[in-house]
Amino acid sequence: MTENYTALYEQHKKAGASFTDFGGWQMPLKYESELAEHHAVRNAAGLFDLSHMGEVWVTGPDAGAFLDYALAGKLSAVAVGKAKYSLICQEDGGIIDDLISYRRGEQKYLVVPNAGNAVVVAAALKERAAGFDVAVEDVSAETSLVAVQGPNAEAILLTLVPAEQHELVTGLKYYAAVEVEINGQELLLARTGYTGEDGFEIYIPNVDAAGLWDALLEAGEGHGLIPAGLACRDSLRLEAGMPLYGNELSREGNPYSAGLGPVVSLAKESDFVGRAALEALKAAGAGSTSGRRLVGLKGLGRRAGRSHYPVLKDGNVVGEVTSGQPSPTLGYPVAMAYVDVEFAEPGTALDVDLRGKAEAFEVVALPFYKRSK
Repeated sequence: MTENYTALYEQHKKAGASFTDFGGWQMPLKYESELAEHHAVRNAAGLFDLSHMGEVWVTGPDAGAFLDYALAGKLSAVAVGKAKYSLICQEDGGIIDDLISYRRGEQKYLVVPNAGNAVVVAAALKERAAGFDVAVEDVSAETSLVAVQGPNAEAILLTLVPAEQHELVTGLKYYAAVEVEINGQELLLARTGYTGEDGFEIYIPNVDAAGLWDALLEAGEGHGLIPAGLACRDSLRLEAGMPLYGNELSREGNPYSAGLGPVVSLAKESDFVGRAALEALKAAGAGSTSGRRLVGLKGLGRRAGRSHYPVLKDGNVVGEVTSGQPSPTLGYPVAMAYVDVEFAEPGTALDVDLRGKAEAFEVVALPFYKRSK
């Protein structure tokens, strides 16, 4: 696989990052301590490089109608300035990716797929655009994405925004975006985090990314801001019960079993790719009365379940862990797993097979962690 490097790679090297491959990208796994980075995001702020994510502009008179067809949600109903979480599915209802789409104008959307799926999603959108009056432009290669996450994120950002634009930042709602001047540049600022904390994402041309990164670190010195890698991003999103493509979501799975039924808009009048299959899955009770359902598991001991570990009931395999590790915030092991629907109710006692030893877990409602405000 070809290795890709973000425009911030040198900044990460200078900060002493350990790197890992993620979706073909060399990304910072951690800098000094993933535990310290996790707690910084929960209690102060963390700075993330998310430039491996994709960015695809969809523009034209049919932009809304096209995305209604290409994605499972009703994107034409999204107000300008707002964003929507959605899925792009196969004809059989399998999930190609989960993504966020920002409506930036009446005929203009920014679609943001996950890193490993960016090329596939851009290609699928271009293929599905046939017959629609739209342009699909993949600008992933020239775009960087920086995120500031944590309770101090807003205060840090305000130090780099002109006073007359402060209300644009403080008034920005969750799942919304706005153009604002940051560190002297007009940039797209979004409030759609993946950590369970408040925070912002900033879209910026590659050539300007390093300057913004350094400016944010300097602005955050008095606010506890530190650079944060993918290791703590994974533990943060797991605590917040947020699915990760390749773990909880896949082409073999479906939205209903993953608990994402509300994301699928069967109420919209237009057809969309995968509609017939998803209607059949819903009618068959997928994830509710048949098959398996994604649940949260709280460890009653100290050992954590990991991806692919079997879930047991009375010694029989009834599921499989998709993500799991000790929760730094809560102090006990947490996991997400697909289990047979008859064992999916909160309070159900289950075991996880930890390499031959059954460890006690209990089904709990997701998310494991929810911020207080």
